Amino acid sequence: MSTKNNDWLYTISPKQKLIHLNFSEIWRYRDLLFLFVKRDVITQYKQTILGPLWYFIQPLFTGIIFTLIFNNLAAIPTGNGIPPFLFNLAGITSWNYFSTCLTGTSNTFTANQGIFGKVYFPRVITPLSVVFSNLLKFGIQLLVFVCFYLYFVFFTTKASNASPQFVIVFLPLLILFMGFFGLGIGMIISSMTTKYRDLTFLVGFGVQLLMYGSAVMYPLSYFKEKVPEYSWLVEYNPMTIIIELFRYMTLGIGDFSIFKILYVGIAIVLIFSLGLIIFNKTEKTFIDTV
Repeated sequence: MSTKNNDWLYTISPKQKLIHLNFSEIWRYRDLLFLFVKRDVITQYKQTILGPLWYFIQPLFTGIIFTLIFNNLAAIPTGNGIPPFLFNLAGITSWNYFSTCLTGTSNTFTANQGIFGKVYFPRVITPLSVVFSNLLKFGIQLLVFVCFYLYFVFFTTKASNASPQFVIVFLPLLILFMGFFGLGIGMIISSMTTKYRDLTFLVGFGVQLLMYGSAVMYPLSYFKEKVPEYSWLVEYNPMTIIIELFRYMTLGIGDFSIFKILYVGIAIVLIFSLGLIIFNKTEKTFIDTV
């Protein structure tokens, strides 16, 4: 659209900056962002029998299986006064938000190539919508965790040592860490899959391996005791620090360190920045390769 002086109101051109996140443009397209979020929430369970109940079923069944296999059969301790099921549910709740953000954004270009090739809008809105839509799922699963926490604390004697810590006020920051960590890795993978399609088959497998290396179903202290020579691989995994911090906030157990919080914050900023750089670069030419 042009004015009387033939000056264009909007100029659409390839991004020149390495790191480009135009907040004003994203805000201008906020209605589209809301529509994408609504689409993701509705279509995911539109043709299912149980629908949104899967939000409750998935963490519950996973928690039960982890408790039976890792705590009952493998006898992995979770600490005195901490129910194994509640311990596992804390790890699953924090892990699921990260993993769904990662897998949901890892196919951004291939899944949306039709609309990307026809209509202009800030492409970063698409992966951002996945992060926001998964907040609903995380909120429901967090509510499930709170309900079981209240049950174990007030109706049983198994959670005698479970107690929330004052740092729980920083839970929103922790959620931000989970979402943007998954978003950063997802944008990197999404950009790479435009040229290397076989990476899509490795995402699910890679996420499963990463889960076992993120202290989801065992305490970090237990791993450091059993496998001290390789413990640093798990200890300095950003998701391990996030999960341990979530357990510390909610249950009062886990590894808490200001240095590690700063470390994971810097790591996530770097990964998200790298993902944004690669995403913006791929955005210019991806339509020729997908």
